[in-house]
Amino acid sequence: MDHALAPPDQQWHPVSGQLYRVRRFLAVAVVLPAAAAGGVLAGIFVAPWLGAVIAGTLAVALAWTLVALRRNQRSWRYAERDDDLLIAHGVLFRRLVVVPYGRMQFVDVTAGPVERHFGIATITLHTASATTDAVVRGLPPEEAARLRDRLAEKGEARSAGL
Repeated sequence: MDHALAPPDQQWHPVSGQLYRVRRFLAVAVVLPAAAAGGVLAGIFVAPWLGAVIAGTLAVALAWTLVALRRNQRSWRYAERDDDLLIAHGVLFRRLVVVPYGRMQFVDVTAGPVERHFGIATITLHTASATTDAVVRGLPPEEAARLRDRLAEKGEARSAGL
């Protein structure tokens, strides 16, 4: 999938497909109980047809959400260049973040319980300005550790000249 903002002929690394599985799990864990509860309560207290409409609407919304989550997961990628890291994502609204290695203050790797269960981690690159922090989600733990070490090394090398 081409990214309209990305430099041509760039070597991109995709994120793990497990990112989709994590997001699908969380979406289903929230929407299905809401659909069941909303449908049952509306069916009992208002009218059975309203319960069916509510449950059906939420089921359609869940199906659309799963398609959107898959497309979003496929849009995430990153590229390491000599002087900076590129992070691209987005389907409808595409975003390209360029983080110069010399601007990084520290690199944070996190994995919550659901992410750990599915075997992925998130890297956050912190810069001097909180508004320019960048995130790469859905990396296998080994790749996250490798990227963290490489970014820290590059950042130290770039900031040593300041």
